[in-house]
Amino acid sequence: MTTISVLGSGVMATALAFPLADNGHEVRLVGTHLDRDIIASIKETGIHPNLDLEVPESVRAFQIEEAEEAFDGADIAMSGVNSFGVRWAGKRFASLLRPGMKVIAVTKGVEATPDGDLEILPDILASKIPSDLRESVSFSAIVGPAIAGEVAVRHDTCVVFTSRDEEILSDLAGIFRTDYYHVWTSTDFVGCEVCAAVKNCYAFGGGFMDGILDEEGKSEARYRRLNYGSALFAQATREMNRWMGLLGGEPDTPHGLPGVGDMLVTSMGGRNVKAGRLVGAGVPFSEVRSERMKGVTLEGVAAIEVIGGALPKLAERGLVAPDDFPLMRHLYEVVANDEPVNMPWETFFGGEE
Repeated sequence: MTTISVLGSGVMATALAFPLADNGHEVRLVGTHLDRDIIASIKETGIHPNLDLEVPESVRAFQIEEAEEAFDGADIAMSGVNSFGVRWAGKRFASLLRPGMKVIAVTKGVEATPDGDLEILPDILASKIPSDLRESVSFSAIVGPAIAGEVAVRHDTCVVFTSRDEEILSDLAGIFRTDYYHVWTSTDFVGCEVCAAVKNCYAFGGGFMDGILDEEGKSEARYRRLNYGSALFAQATREMNRWMGLLGGEPDTPHGLPGVGDMLVTSMGGRNVKAGRLVGAGVPFSEVRSERMKGVTLEGVAAIEVIGGALPKLAERGLVAPDDFPLMRHLYEVVANDEPVNMPWETFFGGEE
């Protein structure tokens, strides 16, 4: 039996307790300061309120003040916080990790340095841990198309575990893998993590399709805008390929589960798509953020702001051309500058001839 301690009790981190429990492992779920009601519910009723499911009996819940107890003797430490909490999680891990632990993250996103270089979140997480401890633990991540609720009800789900260490990946995959939670592995750590981040950006754009129909009063019309959405999906795939060349990922990674697979499921619903739909219907993004979806975490939008904001700096350094990534640039204009949706079709796929 393996002991897995999880920092963060959101839906995905909790959903992963199901395959782990099915394999006979012990899961200790630690809520952040934002998760008090979730942990209280699990302790009192056994039910995760956001999943609306009873967690496995072998899962133990802990409030953040009980984190030291929860991580004592753990073999695996999971970071289950969202992208906005990664630095905080790294600081907490600095006192919770012990040499030999395997750290695995479910968070998806990137950060940018002042000159525009993009950094994957597992590296940001690791950077907050003292160097001697950091060198004595391993870091991995989970990417690919996985809706938390489907994992928790044991629907077939295919994901990729990624790390720079193939042996570590093999061990982790064996611990998590079940007859419904199917795990592949990849040592393309950067490529997998970049795909996981940018697909959230493009999923926001995927919401434009239905939003335009809403504005036209044609949401139930026979002729939808699937042509529109398909073209965006194809351009997004093209741009993911370009990100691999720019950041050092492997060229095949965008064509598998971390790329188009994850982008498909994310584009079919969720908070990012809802925000994109409102913008597609003509609502300025500033209003979406401040009124229509006030207080809602939009990791895809945050990634657009980071990545789109880095592109001019990368262009100034000659690393990208001014006309590279036209879809990402337009998403940034919509989010950062409140520009209306006006898709620059003529710039897609290398430009119309």
